[in-house]
Amino acid sequence: MHVAEHHSLEELQRLVRQQREARLLLRVQIIWLAKQGQTAPQIAGLLSVSRRLVQGWVHRYNAQGLDGLADRRRGGNQRRLSDAQEQQIQDYLDQQAQDPHAGVRRAEDLRQWIQQQFGKLYSLPGLYNLLHRLGYSCLMPRPRHLKADPAAQEAFKKKPWSRSSRSPSSIRASGSRSGSRTRLASASKAP
Repeated sequence: MHVAEHHSLEELQRLVRQQREARLLLRVQIIWLAKQGQTAPQIAGLLSVSRRLVQGWVHRYNAQGLDGLADRRRGGNQRRLSDAQEQQIQDYLDQQAQDPHAGVRRAEDLRQWIQQQFGKLYSLPGLYNLLHRLGYSCLMPRPRHLKADPAAQEAFKKKPWSRSSRSPSSIRASGSRSGSRTRLASASKAP
């Protein structure tokens, strides 16, 4: 396996001894063993990794040197707004919470406000994730029936509780007359 001459065998051995990060140590060991003339299957067996992994790290080392062995930036969704913009959203939401005449606060309204202010369009799930990250939670009002009578509900709440009356004593507490009769098991029928 061909290994580029970025570092000597002694420099790689010194790097192996100095390295404290486990993932980078494994990668430098792969290069060090490959530089000694080991094949990819032999290195894979020694380090308990796949042959393709060995080949990939040697390829990256050949192309970029030690920089090729470092972790690359991982993918995933990036934040669309800066810290200052997120702070503006927090200030806006806190201001809306203080104003009793702000009206209905819906996620769709906030979504449109963000688009007008910053030119960024969020989906509703993305907006909910943003709000959660900023420390806000969605509040759902308790549903109210259209025909509910608030006066009757208040009267019910103020009515004192009364205990239920006791059952009549004519009801038998034990012994059921339903079902078939059963006998106790006989100890002499043990297997």
